[in-house]
Amino acid sequence: MRSPISMIRWPVSILRMAIGVRTMVRTGQVGDGREQALLAHVRAHATADDPNSVVDTIDDFARHHSVLMNVGDRKGLLLDAAIRRAAPKLLLELGAYCGYSAVRTARALTDGARLVSVEANPNNAEIARAVIEHAGLADRVSVVVGMIGDGGATMRHLAIEHDFGPAALDFVFLDHLKTAYLPDLRSIMAAGWLHPGTLVVADNVKVPGAPDYRRYMREEEGRAWRTVEHKTYVEYQSLIADLVLESEYLG
Repeated sequence: MRSPISMIRWPVSILRMAIGVRTMVRTGQVGDGREQALLAHVRAHATADDPNSVVDTIDDFARHHSVLMNVGDRKGLLLDAAIRRAAPKLLLELGAYCGYSAVRTARALTDGARLVSVEANPNNAEIARAVIEHAGLADRVSVVVGMIGDGGATMRHLAIEHDFGPAALDFVFLDHLKTAYLPDLRSIMAAGWLHPGTLVVADNVKVPGAPDYRRYMREEEGRAWRTVEHKTYVEYQSLIADLVLESEYLG
């Protein structure tokens, strides 16, 4: 049960996030310091080199202190299940934010598997790297500052420095700017990085929403993609409905 203090903090945190929506879209941070506060909370309360402790500590922070823009505990189970099904060796995440989903993903990887997380905001990337290092997963996760839609610079970096090439990607997690989901996926497809069986998981397809992406997956059902729409809720509450799409590339 939440303490009286947390029952006050959490709605205030939601209000601050709503007020800061323009800042979030522009910068990738809420603008009230919650991301830096999260890192301090992880360092103070999560057991070092224990990914489960780091995940639980971030969930606790998001429930009782400040809401975070990560996949969260409920939708995180969908991500976990998809990773188990794919058994991936090379993964791409678009949208590191504070490193929660990277830790959640990397803890489930088999030996030799690698996750590369691309984050547009260098401050978020710095926090994510620190969280990942605290979890003891820096050997499995690389955080790259950039974006797929930057004219090719980030994709060249991924190809040269991280061995992204033809049919290399087994898993992609989309949790960045929602309007970029479809164009970024098209860029990845055009580069030839996917192979039949690659799984692409997309968060927040209903809220805040990625209607073009959802429409594309419906139009390509049974042709280029096979998609399951998971009905769920926006992170850390059970009132606002959301969708997570899990799509298998058919080639």
